[in-house]
Amino acid sequence: MKALGLVAARAPTGFTTSFHEPKQKPLRNNPFCVSCSSSSKTVQEQAKTAVLKSEYKPGVFDDFFLNLFRNKLVQEVGWDSQRPGYDGLIEVVNRLMMKGKTNSDTIEAAVRVLRALFPPFLLELYKIFIAPLGRGKIAAMMVARVTALTCQWLMGPCKVNSVELPDGTLCSSGVFVERCKYLEESKCVGICINTCKFPTQTFFKDHMGVPLLMEPNFADYSCQFKFGVLAPPHEDDSVLKEPCLEICPNAAKRRTVARNIDVTTCPKT
Repeated sequence: MKALGLVAARAPTGFTTSFHEPKQKPLRNNPFCVSCSSSSKTVQEQAKTAVLKSEYKPGVFDDFFLNLFRNKLVQEVGWDSQRPGYDGLIEVVNRLMMKGKTNSDTIEAAVRVLRALFPPFLLELYKIFIAPLGRGKIAAMMVARVTALTCQWLMGPCKVNSVELPDGTLCSSGVFVERCKYLEESKCVGICINTCKFPTQTFFKDHMGVPLLMEPNFADYSCQFKFGVLAPPHEDDSVLKEPCLEICPNAAKRRTVARNIDVTTCPKT
C-alpha cells in the first residue's frame, strides 16, 4: 500500500546512511545477513542489518499518514488493535488477511482501503487528464516521486531510480525500497502479496491509469517498484511460487488448527 498522496512534488533527495565498524565484540548471527567469505565483512553486514530499522528518521507528517491509513483499515476490517503505532497497524493488517474467505476477497478489500484514502474525483481526474500525458511517462514519474516522498513511514528508506519500460527506454519511474518495513514487521509472504503487491498494482492501473509492477525480494526484503510497466495477471505472477517464510506468524497459527494440511504453503495460494 504504497501511495498516500497525489500532489506534484519534487523528487526527494537520496537517502544516505553511514555505518561504523563495531569496535566491541561482534553481533550475533542475524538470519537476514548474507554470508561473506571474510569474517570482518560478515561483522560489517551484521552491524548494518542491526541498525536498519533505525535508519529512517520519522517525518513531520508520518503520524498523520499512519493514522489515516490505519483508520481506513479499521473501517474495512471492523476491528482495531489495542496496540499503538506501527505494531497496532500490523495487527489490523493480519486481521484483514485472516478475514477474507479467499485471497481475492483480501485483495479487493485492500484496494477499497487504498481508494478510500483519496477523494474519488481526484483519482478520476488523474486517470483522465494526467495518465495519458507523454504516453504515460509523466504520470509514472510523478507517482514514483510522490510514493518515495510520502510512503517511507510505511516501507522504510527508498529512492527513485530508473527502470526499463516496455518500449526499451529508461525512465526515472522506479522506486527502490532498500528493506521493506511492512514485510519485515508482518513476517508474511501472503500479507505482502495479498495486502500490498497485488492490491497496489490493481489500484494504480485501474483507478489512476498507471501500470505498475512490484518485485519484492524475499531474501533481503527489498522491493522494486516499476511504474509504467504492466504487471502480469495474478495467476501468472512468479511471486506465487515463493514459499512461506519460516517466521510467518500466520503459518504458525495454521499449524495449530490444521494438522492435516500442508502448512508450508502460504495462505496466498
